[in-house]
Amino acid sequence: MCSTAVEAWQTDENIIFGVHSKTAPLEWRNNGVDMGFHLELMSRIGQMTDKRIVVRRKTFQQLLADVHDDTSPIDVIAVVSPVTIDRQLSQSDPIYATHAKAYTLQGKEFIHGWHDLAGKRVAIKKGAFVDVYITGQAQEFIRVDVDLYETGFQQLISGDVDIVLAENFVARRLMPHYPSIRSSSAPLIYGAFNFVSNHKNAQLMAEINDALRQLKLSGEYDRLVNKWFGTGREKVDLSNAQQRMFWLAILISIISALGMLLTGYISRSLHKRTQALNLELAQRKRAEQQISSLSQQFQSVLDGIPHGVTLLNRQCERLWSNDNNNELLTSTEFHFMHGDTFNLNSSLVTVLESQKSLIADMIYRDQFWQLQLHPIGNDQAVILLEEATERHNLRQANDEASRLASLGELSAGIAHEINNPTGIIIHSIAFFNHALKDLQQAADAYQKQNPFWLIAGLDPNRAMTELQVSSLTIEEGAKRISRIVNDLKRYALPTVTTEHQLLNLNEVVKVSLRLTANQTKIFRLITQLNEPAPMIMGDAQQLHQVLINLIQNACHACKPATGDDADSDTISIETSTSADGVSLTIRDTGTGMDSATLQRITEPFFTTRRSGGGSGLGLSVCSRIIKEHMTEMQFSSRLGQGTSIKIQFLSVSDSIKALKLPSLEQDT
Repeated sequence: MCSTAVEAWQTDENIIFGVHSKTAPLEWRNNGVDMGFHLELMSRIGQMTDKRIVVRRKTFQQLLADVHDDTSPIDVIAVVSPVTIDRQLSQSDPIYATHAKAYTLQGKEFIHGWHDLAGKRVAIKKGAFVDVYITGQAQEFIRVDVDLYETGFQQLISGDVDIVLAENFVARRLMPHYPSIRSSSAPLIYGAFNFVSNHKNAQLMAEINDALRQLKLSGEYDRLVNKWFGTGREKVDLSNAQQRMFWLAILISIISALGMLLTGYISRSLHKRTQALNLELAQRKRAEQQISSLSQQFQSVLDGIPHGVTLLNRQCERLWSNDNNNELLTSTEFHFMHGDTFNLNSSLVTVLESQKSLIADMIYRDQFWQLQLHPIGNDQAVILLEEATERHNLRQANDEASRLASLGELSAGIAHEINNPTGIIIHSIAFFNHALKDLQQAADAYQKQNPFWLIAGLDPNRAMTELQVSSLTIEEGAKRISRIVNDLKRYALPTVTTEHQLLNLNEVVKVSLRLTANQTKIFRLITQLNEPAPMIMGDAQQLHQVLINLIQNACHACKPATGDDADSDTISIETSTSADGVSLTIRDTGTGMDSATLQRITEPFFTTRRSGGGSGLGLSVCSRIIKEHMTEMQFSSRLGQGTSIKIQFLSVSDSIKALKLPSLEQDT
């Protein structure tokens, strides 16, 4: 056919009808044949306009793009339009009414109107009539665009959205596949199905409207509506294979029934002949029943095995299988532990030729498996597949525990060695502090004699101040090293008691910030310390350790501030008092954590920064210290939105009662 003839075939004699649904009753396919209300209605219109209807299946988004494209071969599509809003296209008279309403998970509150959607995440199908209706209107809800209503249902189940606004016919089809979803509102939007075309086909749409009106006047339109939307006329898509299996099952049942009748007739005939043959037949039947029973029991045992069992011949044909995890054998993602992909054919030939079993550890995605391939004679082999993920994880955990146990023994020795030089530093720096006080007077006197005298390039007064601050910083750091070493020892001996004292919580925060100043200086840091300063009962050094660890974790989760970048992450520390006691809150706007990570963050040795040197002990130790202070640490976090950690301390009087400490009046 020449190009001119093809063009004429496409434009003059045919109507290219674009459809996207494959499910009854509007547009669907049964055994490869296109059917449905829209298709039959359009076919009848084609007969009345002397045009041939050609069906083209595409996605909904492709059809929307085609109908807006003057060069597209698609002439007409069927879509839903809100009854109050016309699409900016050439469209037919209304074909059939429908509506859209809200769908939620079972147990969620009923949606009484648009106001109940405020603040909720609502899934909207892009380009659908719900999208057309709300476009340009004020929206108090959070809109989440999806490509299909089914995508919205899946996101509703996974918790990514709260509500799905879906068209009635599609939702009715999807809900049997998603039993946890229910209809939760009366109709929110009313719409009507229309045939829609590009403005270039305005004449074609006029012909379609004339034909549609004639069908309504003649009553044929009502017949089509009753056929496809009448009560009890839900359509079911049966494949040829299913039908063949159904008739094959009936045929096998008939043959089995005939066989049973024939067996009964032969048995009665033999019984009439001789007593001896009857006895022999009875004995044979009993033996067959025992063998059959044993075979069924053996088959039940094999079918009940959770691991995959498959019997193959040399040609790699499956002779028998319990159908457990056999898809792994032919998957390209199923490979040996060392990385080579598993090839069933070559492995089977190797085992049969060598008559030696193959036992190997395998990996499939994030799972670990053990593969066993054993020869049975020269032409058959059996494959056993067993998931070993838990066993692999336990082995890794055991290896990790062994390494950590060795590390603990090593740490005890290192701690002892660290304590010695730390003690020397503390002792020496104390001497420096006393010496600086005495030298201050000498420095003042010498400066009067020599006004231009400098110490390390600085004014003497400033230099002496810097020396005192540096001396105190060294002493404080050495004491912290000593305390951390002792805490490391105490982690293995949690029964060691700690003396709690009256503390200024604001001072604890300030000391911790000084010790982490080198890390926090590149971040936007906000402190809001309550005045008057909240007082608590506790161990200052241990609370320093907790707060320093939380500040360091916040730094790891945030990106550094750059100039006046308003979008950079922020770390804030706040102290406050209330009727329930005293609280300390550390917030950051960093990467945040998912729910699975949030549940495990206080587990010993659990860390998301293993490759970056994290040991997973920081928050575990912090959790233990907080529990020793008879208080609690509350976590809240969301991915991409940051993390908030609130430590709620008891009041001083409640702490004294809970920790069984002497009262402050008695101490006084």
